Amino acid sequence: MASRRKFLHSSAAGLAGLAAAPLAAAALPGPPAVGKPLVISTWDAGLNANRGAWKILGPGGYALDAVEAGVMVTEAEQSCCVGLGANPDRDGIVTLDACIMDDKYGCGSVAALERIKHPISVARRVMERTPHVMLVGPGAQQFAVAQGFPLEEQKLSPDAEKNYREWLKTSQYHPVINVENSGTRPVGPAGGPNNHDTIAMLALDAQGRLSGSCTTSGMGFKMRGRLGDSPIIGAGLFVDPEVGAAAATGQGEDVIRMAGSHTVVELMRQGRSPQAACQEAIARVAKIKGPQARDIQVAFIAVNRQGQIGAYALQKGFSYALSTTDTPRLVNSEYFLK
Repeated sequence: MASRRKFLHSSAAGLAGLAAAPLAAAALPGPPAVGKPLVISTWDAGLNANRGAWKILGPGGYALDAVEAGVMVTEAEQSCCVGLGANPDRDGIVTLDACIMDDKYGCGSVAALERIKHPISVARRVMERTPHVMLVGPGAQQFAVAQGFPLEEQKLSPDAEKNYREWLKTSQYHPVINVENSGTRPVGPAGGPNNHDTIAMLALDAQGRLSGSCTTSGMGFKMRGRLGDSPIIGAGLFVDPEVGAAAATGQGEDVIRMAGSHTVVELMRQGRSPQAACQEAIARVAKIKGPQARDIQVAFIAVNRQGQIGAYALQKGFSYALSTTDTPRLVNSEYFLK
């Protein structure tokens, strides 16, 4: 009994000392960039999305407003991969996922949301008007309607209907690498689907505030109920105002298994540049997957609070849109597998 009391006493003293001791200094980037806004987003759909975001960033607006408005452009476009016009799951239903994160660690997310045109805006309402981070399925839809979002018709777009009927001929499920680059694509003769994925966006505003967003319809012809990384804070998106922000695109399961975006931000916290952090995270994906790495695509974008950016992909073909003025440019990312 005496030894137990001694142990408890020493443990309590140790915890008290730990609470009183300052945390070890992290290798944080320097002071935030002020007066130099930027926005970076994934794939060529990011060009139009960046233009939408810049309408807010350019005049000095808030990064959070910009990342919402930017990806709303893509949600409203006809695309294989984002919004209600996208390819459905294998039961013929379009389900949408999205998340958003601000410069104060606030975050909101929706998943498996049906019949709502702008899931990113619902995710922001979750962040700002509920005590929760994530709402899913019918509950997310019920919340959206209560917040004034109209229910859209349960109907596939003409392109999605055509793709779905073609897919049903074989019902085969194969990820198609870099499908995001061309928006809507016809299904190949073998019935391989237009799979995944995402638009992710990061913004730094003129006051040095960081925010990020991510929205998707998920992989085309996925199992009903399947979720990828896009609505998961720390996987598809992570923002730490003391360090930077990162977002992911590609095969969501492989981003989730290594907490991809959080990993990139933590590598920046340890002193890596955004580019080096993205490269190290992709090397980790490649190591985990081994020979199967050639069957998938994963890519990260990142920005630190100094306004330095990074982007890196597992395979050739990933592009990102970058705006530091009102004219965005498309950049082909470097990649790991040669």
